[in-house]
Amino acid sequence: MKIVADVNIPFVEECFSSVGEVELLGGREITPKVVKDADALLVRSVTAVNAQLLVGSGVRFVGTATIGFDHVDVEYLRGNNIGFASAPGSNANSAAEYIVAALLEIGHKHQIQLEGKSIGIIGVGNVGSKVAAKCEALGMRVYRNDPPLRRQTGDSKYLPIEELFDCDFITLHTPLTLEGADKTFHLVDERFFKSLKHGCVFLNASRGAVHDTSALKAAIKLGVLKAVALDVWENEPDIDTDLLQLVDLGTPHIAGYSLDGKIAGMIMIYEALCEYFGLRSKFVVEDFLPEPEVPELHIDSHGRDDEDLLLDAVRQVYDIRKDDAHLRQILGKPDESRGRFFDRLRKKYSIRREFQNTTVVIENMGSTLAGKLSGIGFLLGQE
Repeated sequence: MKIVADVNIPFVEECFSSVGEVELLGGREITPKVVKDADALLVRSVTAVNAQLLVGSGVRFVGTATIGFDHVDVEYLRGNNIGFASAPGSNANSAAEYIVAALLEIGHKHQIQLEGKSIGIIGVGNVGSKVAAKCEALGMRVYRNDPPLRRQTGDSKYLPIEELFDCDFITLHTPLTLEGADKTFHLVDERFFKSLKHGCVFLNASRGAVHDTSALKAAIKLGVLKAVALDVWENEPDIDTDLLQLVDLGTPHIAGYSLDGKIAGMIMIYEALCEYFGLRSKFVVEDFLPEPEVPELHIDSHGRDDEDLLLDAVRQVYDIRKDDAHLRQILGKPDESRGRFFDRLRKKYSIRREFQNTTVVIENMGSTLAGKLSGIGFLLGQE
């Protein structure tokens, strides 16, 4: 079996070579010629998988090691009896931890106490639900909007979007849909921003085209938004560098890029491929996870409030400021090389582990701090 795979899927060759011959390529280098004689195709979000790519090929199975699959023409696959698997939920915790890191950094920068503040979460699926739980652990008041879930469950906790407009924070966790009753393309437009509470903080770690770039830039310049954190951009990898200069935190679509999440996604499509072809799977997630770089943290709590301590703990495991600084280097690059630079940041992304791999030890830790630390994912230890 020949398997063509995106080189950005960690350990993909080591894992999938147990069932076939693996050819590694960059996601944007996967072309019709490359897949013509392949039996299986493994991608991440940068590869458009459609008729144009697959017509005339031998591909019988497609796996995307991502939670979203708007880059895959699922109807085409179904109509041509090509197996398909994605990795729902695999990097949800990673993306939720990214939001926690962004909230704490913005709170620190703008002297905003998160506890007691309101946050509106648009899209409450695998990622949004984890964001909600972590924000509640931080003591924030959480308001949820998810029309499909409201219809499916009838649960009144899923509010009309208008009821989120008075929130102190708004964060997006929807898929990108271009049409239909739940269309999210440019869901966040000029009218949306004009409806928000003045001084709202806006975060997007879903898809870049869920927000309208022009409307977002105008809202920042008019002072409608107090702060902005963006992990996703319209027209990636050719992002709007003027917008980058306006936001408080800008990162290169890496919210879900923890090593834990990547390996979980890889194993999900590995197991799906094995099942599809009637093969026996050999590996599990634990076979590829190394020991954490920061297994334990000792933090001095003397004279410091909870959110200061939380920020300290989070920075030592995942310092979002480094990703922001790396992306801002794009501003010094020639226009024609910026897209390649953006892709390289993702391809060469450093190892990031999730909070659950680290035990935090604080002398005389109070119950409120303990609840917040464990609520965002850390393990707890005692002096």
